[in-house]
Amino acid sequence: MDSQHVGQMIEKARVAAGLSQRSLADAAGMSQPTLSRVISGDRMAKLPEIVAISWATGFTVAQLTGTSTVADRVQCAARATNGSGMERMRDALLYFLELDDYLDEQAIPPTTWRR
Repeated sequence: MDSQHVGQMIEKARVAAGLSQRSLADAAGMSQPTLSRVISGDRMAKLPEIVAISWATGFTVAQLTGTSTVADRVQCAARATNGSGMERMRDALLYFLELDDYLDEQAIPPTTWRR
């Protein structure tokens, strides 16, 4: 994990979640100056901090750290009628695919929906 890349991804997640640095820092249990250093790449985030940032932003740890192999394997094509851009749709798709991959890695079985 490269601290510059992780910082850029955390900043992207923060902006996408509509959070200020202060509110994200509070949610992650860290100070705003520490978060700022993480975002700038001057300090590598610790794994518990990355997990907390993940929960606060809705991004997966893999998305924040760039360790996802799912994104490397996925090819997608989409058409939207509501004005959504391809990048936004791809990010949403990757979020669910990475979550599914994580659940598989943790041996958490799928649930069956019954009506």
